[in-house]
Amino acid sequence: MGEFMTESLKESLESFYAAKVWEDMTLGKALSAWSENYGDNIALTEADRQVTYQELEREAGRIGAGLQRRGFGKGDKIVLQLPNSIEFVISAFALFKLGVIPVMALPAQRKTEIKGIMEKSGAKGYVIKDNYLGFDYKSLAREICRESQTPPAVIVIGQSDEFIAYEDLREGPELSDEPEIGSGEVGLFLLSGGTTGIPKLIPRRHADYLYVAQKTAERCRLDQESVYLAALPVAHNFPLGCPGLLGTLTVGGRVVICPVASPDEIIPLIEEEGVTITGLVPALAHMCIEFLELDDGYDISSLKVIQVGGAVLDSYLAARIEKAFACTLQQIFGIAEGLICCTDLADGEEIRYHTQGKPISAYDEILIVDEKGREVPEGEYGELTVRGPYTIYGYYNLEEVNQSCLSDQGYFKTGDKARWQNGNLQVAGRLKEMINRAGEKITPSELEELLLRHEDIGDVQVVGIEDQELGERICVFILAQNKGLTLNGLRNYLVGQQVASYKLPDQLVYLEAWPLTNIGKIDRKQLRVLGTQR
Repeated sequence: MGEFMTESLKESLESFYAAKVWEDMTLGKALSAWSENYGDNIALTEADRQVTYQELEREAGRIGAGLQRRGFGKGDKIVLQLPNSIEFVISAFALFKLGVIPVMALPAQRKTEIKGIMEKSGAKGYVIKDNYLGFDYKSLAREICRESQTPPAVIVIGQSDEFIAYEDLREGPELSDEPEIGSGEVGLFLLSGGTTGIPKLIPRRHADYLYVAQKTAERCRLDQESVYLAALPVAHNFPLGCPGLLGTLTVGGRVVICPVASPDEIIPLIEEEGVTITGLVPALAHMCIEFLELDDGYDISSLKVIQVGGAVLDSYLAARIEKAFACTLQQIFGIAEGLICCTDLADGEEIRYHTQGKPISAYDEILIVDEKGREVPEGEYGELTVRGPYTIYGYYNLEEVNQSCLSDQGYFKTGDKARWQNGNLQVAGRLKEMINRAGEKITPSELEELLLRHEDIGDVQVVGIEDQELGERICVFILAQNKGLTLNGLRNYLVGQQVASYKLPDQLVYLEAWPLTNIGKIDRKQLRVLGTQR
């Protein structure tokens, strides 16, 4: 909780949300209700495997019972580092039922992040797959155990060696007596999406996370006929609950699990499984467009909605995505710490291409403020701050950080630059991504959108690079499709677009491929490193 946010204000907000907003339901109990309501309906599909709602409930109970026999109980933490799989879903619900808190680690994270996450959370367990995409997770687990004062119990899906075999947890009676868990208690830890240091732990409660899944499912108009493709790493907030896996299950739909986030997996699965909705980050959506342009033999007409979020989506690429996929584009903006905004499926192109829509909840309270915390007029950019029934009051065990990320009225400071446009939110990127060139402030997305209109530019990123004379210089990165463009050529093109002289780029770098983060976003931190080296 922030330094100036009073306990009485927090209690008042919590009482209101509990009475007016949240359903008194845990994630584990929700699965039991879905099993009763949807029974033999298929909940999950992975390759040739299918799991019904009843089977998912039963398997989660078995794994939960196995964990309970090995000493895990309410309040314990387990780091869950699994690729997209049926076992991921079963394991997560087993932990929800036990009141054990899963820490949602990403498959791409390695020793530095995992060890830091273990230490921050005090996790007693670590669930991994033996090998994924050529990486040996057992070797990682051995290193972590050797360097830990209290090594975690390691549970392995696949060849377990000296560790606990996941399959062994299934042996024995099912979970017969679930512990009493309050819907307002912490149900899971998401990880912050920062690109520096150890990820921060984001405590999400059973009731608030279910609420997000339900409200985004409503905004996406999901129902029992919906087929959601989980293409991004499902431990991430976007494919996990916005509406993602959980939102689809709330309405009795079917989740198709994509093992690897790549176009040659995603596009065939849309055709084979009759996928109706999926969520992608802009870089992956762009790769899928290129895949479809190379091979137009796929029938993806089942797809009705493509959500794109996780990074700023310029309007030019938005239009290309909607045309290539021949379905409705839904822009989504969200933070793992809380606020989710989406465009509505009925919105016109102006809203869907240029904004991120409206908050999913009527109880989300948004203020866009200047550097002194004063609210700015509509149409002006400022920092996006929010409080509401699913936005956190602070990170886990980080009181010093929490004092700076909350206002005295409990508004969470997102660090995003945004403005209101005719009642819809328009996010321009992270405040720290703003380029300060000789005292002038430049928004990268503004230049990126103009550059994408150039006939020889397929994809582009604009980044500020530290510069002794200018403070920061403007560096343009282009994928190496056409190396005929020069820096002067770019500058002349932008002058023709009536761009101010202080916004003209100082550097041009060609790349063969984008450096990507764990979730598939373009890694702007790595771009800065590359720009410095040129």
